[in-house]
Amino acid sequence: MAIVKPFQCVRPEKQYAHLVAALPYDVYNRKEACEVTAANPKSFLNIDRPETQFSDDVDTYDDRVYEKARQMLESWISDGTLQKDRKKAYYIYQLIMDGRSQTGIVACSSIDDYAKGVIKKHENTREEKERDRIRHVDTTNAQTGPIFLAYRSKETINRLVAEVTEKSPLYDFTSDDGISHKVWRIAEPETVGEIEQAFLEIPVTYIADGHHRAASAVKVGLKRREENPGYTGEEPFNFFLSVLFPDDQLMILPYNRVVKDLNGLSEEAYLKKLEESFLVELTGEKAYAPAQKGTFGMYLNHKWYRLTIKESFLSKDPVKGLDVSLLQDHLLNPVLGVKDPRTDQRIDFIGGIRGLKELERRCEEDMTVAFSMVPTSIEELFSVADAGLLMPPKSTWFEPKLRSGLFIHPLSPV
Repeated sequence: MAIVKPFQCVRPEKQYAHLVAALPYDVYNRKEACEVTAANPKSFLNIDRPETQFSDDVDTYDDRVYEKARQMLESWISDGTLQKDRKKAYYIYQLIMDGRSQTGIVACSSIDDYAKGVIKKHENTREEKERDRIRHVDTTNAQTGPIFLAYRSKETINRLVAEVTEKSPLYDFTSDDGISHKVWRIAEPETVGEIEQAFLEIPVTYIADGHHRAASAVKVGLKRREENPGYTGEEPFNFFLSVLFPDDQLMILPYNRVVKDLNGLSEEAYLKKLEESFLVELTGEKAYAPAQKGTFGMYLNHKWYRLTIKESFLSKDPVKGLDVSLLQDHLLNPVLGVKDPRTDQRIDFIGGIRGLKELERRCEEDMTVAFSMVPTSIEELFSVADAGLLMPPKSTWFEPKLRSGLFIHPLSPV
């Protein structure tokens, strides 16, 4: 059963919500983050990426950087940019992109559920990325970026969410990228109790996006337990900020690939080598997006091809059968020599939100060959996580992205 709790939230005053709401901290490099914060002093990225408040000669991980995040968070609360909700509540967060909506419940999930596997993972995390967020959470004494969780759709929760979203929202704005954001607050004891009970009937939830934020939040919680040996388990640090969405509302976009060179092969030799594992068909100059599992688009020398994996190479294994695995195991590694996509500098990954034109652009600029993918499905993600396995890196790209700053979870009572 999933423990999903209401919480005391720190959130923007209504007139600032559209300014405060920011894309996740890790979608930007330092230069891009500085550009965003310079253009919008109210963007929560100022707090999520506090190195933007310093000159470039100050290291991103300097102690002063994290202390600056704490000072800014306290300052925004003091000056009224952010407010503290006194009562514990759930929140409904609806995002609408290109006419398609997804509506989730903002709540706190249990670090014990994470440890016990009630919250299932499908990715490895990197220690250096965890270390940054651990210091940020610990120093600010707050979780500022929600973890994107998914669960198998449940009618009871769907009904409660539908009833709440018929009312006037707390926030209602459209961000610069055209995505609509609406938020409702649920503080009525009866409805709060119904939601909490409904999640207790759900056996597992799944991390869709935010593995590093989740791991960092859990490690801070465990650290606080060591520092407070008399803890009861109900303190805020025993939980982490999350938004939980039903699986039937989620959309995963492809995570496409580009590679710098042909691993010493001529174009002719390379295409001939592909025929050992794929049916190779020239489709022309029009960008090609595959529509069926086991097929891939390939852009090479101003031309698009369709690659279809030979049936003998298909697999029923939850991981080996993924399209990202088929491409890695039968092309990227054996033909192009990309043995470890986590560390190889010759490969890059392009989120599907950027479109196929971005693949063509990269091949004109600094790469040689590009691959368009069929997106991994939410069912495949669940199957991998249920089997206790891990997906290859860059397997899923979720859109729309949850905004940071709309919901902040303090680790001490407000």
